[in-house]
Amino acid sequence: DEVIVFDPCYDSYAPSVELAGGRTVHVQLKDGDFAIDWEKLSAALSPRTRMIVINTPHNPSGALITGDELDRLAALIRDRDIYVLSDEVYEHLVFDGLQHASVLAHDELYQRAFVVSSFGKTYHVTGWKTGYLVAPPALTAEARKIHQFVAFCGVTPLQWALADFMAAHPEHVEELPAFYQAKRDYFCDRLEASRFTFTRASGTYFQLVDYSQIRPDLNDVDMSLWMTREHGVASIPISVFYQSPPEGQRLIRLCFPKREETLRLAAEKLCAI
Repeated sequence: DEVIVFDPCYDSYAPSVELAGGRTVHVQLKDGDFAIDWEKLSAALSPRTRMIVINTPHNPSGALITGDELDRLAALIRDRDIYVLSDEVYEHLVFDGLQHASVLAHDELYQRAFVVSSFGKTYHVTGWKTGYLVAPPALTAEARKIHQFVAFCGVTPLQWALADFMAAHPEHVEELPAFYQAKRDYFCDRLEASRFTFTRASGTYFQLVDYSQIRPDLNDVDMSLWMTREHGVASIPISVFYQSPPEGQRLIRLCFPKREETLRLAAEKLCAI
């Protein structure tokens, strides 16, 4: 059985498929805007395709899948025996007045979908590793059979803590977009004076920057090492999110959910490069 993932993608997808005995088929998103390349996706479908994994807002790019794209995906797989796994862990981290298009709100796709989200991302407790899955009853019944032997159960005290916080602070999720956009803008405003080029992320708490004007001689892994060792700013090379990284791509991922002072110091260091 085959599972389609879109590169660049979170690095747990392919190992999870392969540990379950499946084969991962990698389809590259478009350069620049990281949108789905529908021609490549159509070409990747085969009689063995059993699942397509989507991720919105997208890690590492921050790109969003639109409602129109969900419609197009539904039409593409309508007559095929294919499930959708929708990774929506950054669902509340969407900026600039844009809206998150969830598979949960798409009547057709939902009938064949597993939607995954994260209390850790939403409530600033990523170390708690607590999330949830939503799917139609017939699908969750099957998922529970697997979950029992993968995680056995959640951590009950953490679940109670989250439930208490959600009941006490229902406004929290409504405040998240502005909270993180302020951090993105604070960081990016200061980065404008640097030689890095970028388009501000539409979601997540990651910002991609292009360093072509600074050290085009370095691949992104070497650039990340050089920046950490020589300038004290850590980053992630996005080639690690690809099966076959695009030739000549010069992008690294920075993370901006930090204290204002940390963001200011990081921006100063980056502007000095």
